[in-house]
Amino acid sequence: MLQFPILSRIVPLVGHTARSVHSSAGLLFRSTPVLCAEPLKKKKKLDPQVVKQREERKRKRLEKQIRRLEKNARQLKPIEELEVPMELIDEQAKRKRNVPKPTTELLESRALLEKQWAKYRMQETLADYQLFDRIVAAQTKALNELKLESEDLYQQAVQPDPALVPFRAQGPVATPPIKGYEQPDGEYIDVSRKWE
Repeated sequence: MLQFPILSRIVPLVGHTARSVHSSAGLLFRSTPVLCAEPLKKKKKLDPQVVKQREERKRKRLEKQIRRLEKNARQLKPIEELEVPMELIDEQAKRKRNVPKPTTELLESRALLEKQWAKYRMQETLADYQLFDRIVAAQTKALNELKLESEDLYQQAVQPDPALVPFRAQGPVATPPIKGYEQPDGEYIDVSRKWE
């Protein structure tokens, strides 16, 4: 018997209006595309000796990697700025200078020059110390003479001069730390290479 899908949906509603009232679409059979699947392959039973050898190989490979990592852990990470470029290594023979060995006369003259320079610097430093001592002695003598003349003038003379070093500070010089404050690290772009 040939049935049309549209009629098969309408006919039951017409015949059985009192019994089956529903708003959903009728259930129609639909065909799905054919799935070309193969049956599952049976697992091959492996020889326990072969399985043991494979596990042994894996373990040895892991141990070798661990040893290599431990060996490399002692090495420092290379810094690009400190690496010598290959061009300079290749040109090392060209760049090498033939510096003649210094003669004994040259070495003696250099040693004499160093001694003369050290003596000159020592005399200069000693003259500076003597100048400071003379200045401090003259200042002390003048203040003592002023003290004998007038105590008020002496007190004014020993007061610090605020115009000499203009410095003004208000409030505490050291502030207490703020609890829970995270100091900003600043904005920068990290371009360093990762060594893993």
